[in-house]
Amino acid sequence: MLHIQVGSPVRLLPDRWTRLAAPGGTALLAATVVGYVGAVDPNQAGHYPTCPFLFVTGLYCPGCGSLRAVHALAHGDVPEALSRNPLTVLSVPLLVALWVLWTRRRLTGRRRSWAAPGWAIWGLLAVVIAFWILRNLPGFAFLAP
Repeated sequence: MLHIQVGSPVRLLPDRWTRLAAPGGTALLAATVVGYVGAVDPNQAGHYPTCPFLFVTGLYCPGCGSLRAVHALAHGDVPEALSRNPLTVLSVPLLVALWVLWTRRRLTGRRRSWAAPGWAIWGLLAVVIAFWILRNLPGFAFLAP
């Protein structure tokens, strides 16, 4: 006969696995999305919607070309990915590093001991806005998708 004390937590999985559920789920979701974009070519019309900003204004947003860049990365074609959206390609190593830090922190049970400083957040915003503006200027056509 099983006796459970009232008020005591019931552990179905070891604590380590529950701590890794969020990073693992995120990795699974990312792999699924990259797999789908790698399989369904965004260069062929009709598979994905048009960027609403591009449709309305005729200008490229910072994300324009990201699907094609991810498709190229999924096929190992880094030069093509860079030509589609260099900001997306450069952000992938940063996102992977942040995911590794998050997973390690969850695995060791440590709480987040830092938050992104204000200068980093404002700096990232400045980079995105500068990229957005530059890719729409005539002298920077190489940044357009």
